[in-house]
Amino acid sequence: MPSSPVTSTPDTGLWLRRYHPARPGAPRVICFPHAGGSASWYHPMSAALSPKAEVFSVQYPGRQDRRGERPVDDLADLAGRVAGVLAGLADRPLVFFGHSMGAVVAFEVARAFAARGLEAPAHLVASGRRAPDTHRDERVHERDDDGVIAELKLLSGTDTRVLGDEEILRMIMPAVRADYRAIETYRCAPGSPLDCPVTVLTGDSDPKTSLDEAKAWAAVTTGPFELRVFAGGHFFLTQHLDAVLALTAELAAAAG
Repeated sequence: MPSSPVTSTPDTGLWLRRYHPARPGAPRVICFPHAGGSASWYHPMSAALSPKAEVFSVQYPGRQDRRGERPVDDLADLAGRVAGVLAGLADRPLVFFGHSMGAVVAFEVARAFAARGLEAPAHLVASGRRAPDTHRDERVHERDDDGVIAELKLLSGTDTRVLGDEEILRMIMPAVRADYRAIETYRCAPGSPLDCPVTVLTGDSDPKTSLDEAKAWAAVTTGPFELRVFAGGHFFLTQHLDAVLALTAELAAAAG
């Protein structure tokens, strides 16, 4: 699917995808993909929010049109690079939306903004992920390819057409494994809490996030906190897309 070029800086065009136009001065929604995910996963959100919000999807190295690049397997490094790119877009209110690994990347980018003296995002939406300072000993990245694929199938976050195509699966495996290594070796460093509103979305039967682990996000900010629980597993938002899109549109409108 085509995306319009993003021309603020060369790095911006490399890291961000914009699929639909927005009205002048519209608030910006920055979308952070899950482990193994790509920018195009957020195409439906871009379509739904256009033209009232300008939606940018982060494209991590090692997938789709960046497949020839080496994936980043350190989450702090990844977040630092993304923060440097997004700093050029901070002239307008930014709403961060991240799912699974993307929620933690979004959190670390928000912390990097604070460290650089940039204005905090207008809102952080953390979906399908336990709070950054909660830890489970997970080692999917140490499995063989079949073991990693089994995890993808369990969570159902990868396009079923991809899961059924052995050649494509092997092609994306370096990026998938790097993402799992990044999130599984991540440890939240001590630091000041954010001061922006945080909304957490979680599935009531998500094997990766308990209700208590989702509630623990409240400690990451001194700003308002809200938890919304949906029926479903790790990718509950595909079942509740309309509700998630309506919420994001509401937050973007409030930011603008």
